[in-house]
Amino acid sequence: MSINTEFTGALQAELDQLKADRVYKQLNHLESPQAARVQMEGRGEVVILSSNNYLGLSNEPSVVEAGIDALRQFGAGTASVRFICGTFTVHRDLEEAIARFVGTEASLSYVSAWNANEALTSTIVESGDFVVSDELNHASIIDSVRLAKAIKKCTTAVYKHGDLDDLRAKLAANRGARRKIIWTDGVFSMEGSIAKLPEIAQIARDEGAIVAMDDSHATGVLGETGRGTAEHFGMLGEVDIITSTLGKALGGAAGGFIAASSALVDMMTQRSRPQLFSNALPPTVAASSLQAIRFAEQHPERVRQLRENARYFREAITEAGFSPLAGETPIVPIIVGETAKAIEMSNRLLDEGVFVTGFGFPVVPHGQARVRCQLSAAHTREDMDFALAAFRKVGRALGVI
Repeated sequence: MSINTEFTGALQAELDQLKADRVYKQLNHLESPQAARVQMEGRGEVVILSSNNYLGLSNEPSVVEAGIDALRQFGAGTASVRFICGTFTVHRDLEEAIARFVGTEASLSYVSAWNANEALTSTIVESGDFVVSDELNHASIIDSVRLAKAIKKCTTAVYKHGDLDDLRAKLAANRGARRKIIWTDGVFSMEGSIAKLPEIAQIARDEGAIVAMDDSHATGVLGETGRGTAEHFGMLGEVDIITSTLGKALGGAAGGFIAASSALVDMMTQRSRPQLFSNALPPTVAASSLQAIRFAEQHPERVRQLRENARYFREAITEAGFSPLAGETPIVPIIVGETAKAIEMSNRLLDEGVFVTGFGFPVVPHGQARVRCQLSAAHTREDMDFALAAFRKVGRALGVI
């Protein structure tokens, strides 16, 4: 077997430098289902503060059983593309439930939210169109816009985070565009901040633009019944396009979707390349996600518990001397400065039995490295107090507090 040793050596040198800079990422292996507390290989029981399992549904018995039942009924998967080999009825049922849940006419599932975002922009724009994106949007949106620009030769721009004047200015400068798209996250994952959706929607109306919102960290989280950013602002049914994930609050397995008008969803079925050239979402995941939606609809108290847990933890971590970014979501980022310190803090917290991830450049700006805490409705007061004690111990040792 012939191996390009020069190429391999260059890659290894880059990896060695990451280790020297103390920013190398280690994978931690779990031996139990995702939950508030898990069994971690080599460490025993740890409290999880780094999961998107916002409603605690990853190990909800009815969600798990739904996936098992679907495996028996439908088998492992479609083995091809839906329009070629047939689509399972569970996909249709899931997509009807998604649309009902987020307040749109229709929806279409994808194997990941990344695929859904990647599919959207290049499918709905052409040369002469304009796409403008918030500077803190998720990487999948960034790549979706870049792909559309490369393939369709549309014009693109980035507006300063949450800066409505900058958004207006960029739209005004492109009023001649045939079609104008505003891309925004609903909840910005590294900040925990919420998009100014009412203002963005008004700007879109004024400028004849279309709003596309990735609600991955808001679906199942925001609003009285967890229907997302639109419900949070009393705007269900008023957002042109919502993309989101099934891999966070809604079961935590995998999958994503685009929800919008029936015409838009039909066009994605006809034209979007990740739909036309990929197998469908596995039926096990479709069924467990469908049950997660039904469970969320039947148990709005989970959303209330999540909100209460986030409030309690945010107040307690502030009282402990830390300075989390302000917000009202279950994402509580604690700024510590440099990337190496964030990773060291994460490692020391894990030594204390708390799994929470440190993030630094290029995920966040230089000097803004952080430990990002994420609360779940599954966390008990005991879980949170255990984590808070570990934070106080490690924070003092590192001079953060």
